[in-house]
Amino acid sequence: MSADTAPTTTQAERDARALHDDGHPIAPGEIAIGVVVGRTSEFFDFFVYAIASVLVFPKLIFPQLDPLQGTLWSFAIFALAFVARPVGTVIFTAIDRAYGRGAKLTTALFLLGGSTAAIAFLPGYESIGIGAALLLALFRMGQGVALGGSWDGLASLLAINAPAGKRGWYAMIPQLGAPLGLIVASLLFMFLISALPAQDFLDWGWRYPFFVAFAINVVALFARLRIVVTPEYAALFEDKSLEPAPLTETVRSEWKVILTGAFAPLASFALFHMVTVFPLSWVFLFTEETPARFLMIEAVAAFVGVLAIIASGRLADSFGRRTVLGATAAAIAAFSGFAPQLLDAGEAGEAVFMILGFALLGLSFGQSSGALSSEFLPRHRYTGSAFTSDLAWLFGAGFAPMVALWLSSSFGLIAAGGYLLSGAVGTLVALWLNRELARTIG
Repeated sequence: MSADTAPTTTQAERDARALHDDGHPIAPGEIAIGVVVGRTSEFFDFFVYAIASVLVFPKLIFPQLDPLQGTLWSFAIFALAFVARPVGTVIFTAIDRAYGRGAKLTTALFLLGGSTAAIAFLPGYESIGIGAALLLALFRMGQGVALGGSWDGLASLLAINAPAGKRGWYAMIPQLGAPLGLIVASLLFMFLISALPAQDFLDWGWRYPFFVAFAINVVALFARLRIVVTPEYAALFEDKSLEPAPLTETVRSEWKVILTGAFAPLASFALFHMVTVFPLSWVFLFTEETPARFLMIEAVAAFVGVLAIIASGRLADSFGRRTVLGATAAAIAAFSGFAPQLLDAGEAGEAVFMILGFALLGLSFGQSSGALSSEFLPRHRYTGSAFTSDLAWLFGAGFAPMVALWLSSSFGLIAAGGYLLSGAVGTLVALWLNRELARTIG
């Protein structure tokens, strides 16, 4: 469907088109801006929910349970978004094919923002009993479905249009959204915890970041629509075959690439939650560390992650993306053998764990996304990339906080290291099995 024939379904989309009525083309760098803005808004949503899963929901939704069990149940609901995300891809691929990319993106991001804002009004267990947990699960699944639909193809378009010798640099740009989103979310929660009495924070203070997330989503929606609905970029999507194909057809034709692409980033996705969500839960439950101070450590470590992601682009262009993925997977395997125990080594140990972890995460995560995008047949590239991303997050990250916390609380922190090791092994095996990966991304 061309940009001229695609139906315009929202005022936001009409406004985005109006910006380019003079025919002025968008500069190529605006693809990168749209990607970073979109990813940062999504990850801000993600981390606002993740932090609340540790600091708020165990007390608000599961006060009848002990803190550990309440946190484990909170993490179980946290995982529902990753289970629902492929469902969102199925639903919104159909919307994309029927009504166009602008309609799909608008609907998905309003669903994401609406689900997030709804959590801000969530009553607690004391008000409606188990209904509070059921509502939270419903809103969390709404977030997951929306994330499946928020795939806009800009990351793939960015990678495909990368100049020769710059593929690693352009591949890392979308990944900057994760640490940037974490920095903003951590600092916002840190401010609220420090500024408010504990009871006020639990009563109403924690709700404020969810309202902020909705506002950021609206801004991000317009920034992304400004790009994807213009005739210039519609033509680029069509020229590069970044048009949605039926999911069943894509899976039937490309299942090998999808599976390999889902497992190739397993090490970085497992580490992702091991240095973001899990350590906050461990420190909060089993140490005397204050949440505000640890959130500051997270923000500082996430800044290190930003620098490491940028460095990954340079390294990948010098040595090859496959080499960077393999080397960082091996380094994560080594990290898993000793690093989690640092969380029991006092404030200095926590800081070392977080900074080292984010440095490794940045180097690996910076090159983990869309490693096999160019290996899809052109017709299946858009849908295949979206579905591969869904599965990678589900397998590598969805249940990581719950599993890591259960293992470490039952068998010690070394068991959490074993879980991280399994992710590193998964990446190395996927890279070894897919010999063509060296030709594709090396």
